[in-house]
Amino acid sequence: MGLSAFAAAMLAMSYREWFLTIWLIEAGVALIIGLVGMAHKAKGLRVLLASGPARKFGLGFAPPLVVGAVLTAALLRANVADLLPGVWLCMYGAAIIAAGSFSVRVVPVMGIGFLCAGIAALFTPAAWGNAWLASGFGGLHIVFGTIIARRYGG
Repeated sequence: MGLSAFAAAMLAMSYREWFLTIWLIEAGVALIIGLVGMAHKAKGLRVLLASGPARKFGLGFAPPLVVGAVLTAALLRANVADLLPGVWLCMYGAAIIAAGSFSVRVVPVMGIGFLCAGIAALFTPAAWGNAWLASGFGGLHIVFGTIIARRYGG
């Protein structure tokens, strides 16, 4: 996920008029990567993807993402798209914190990192939004993904 986010950030930097489209496509790509990764891990552990822990993770993860989607539409309607990077990072952080309460301890810590990046994005110049998205969705995923893979097997 982190690498695809870095690619999206590079594209969005080069094609500023496509910023929203690029990042929305990236959200879909990241969702597919995450689902495939979860399915692969569940298969390796011989557990159903709809098992108790996975279901709890999904139930904690989904509501903040739905709110993020609704806020995206509302902010676009109000012509304040400059707030999108901060809102996306905050809502994703909230989703990770909520879902991470059913996971290893480092997962909610990662969510706090996203939340902090989102808050920073909301209170720094709008021109920094793409950099905040790259550091959050790219950097935090790579750093914490590496920690999770090494300490907890993926």
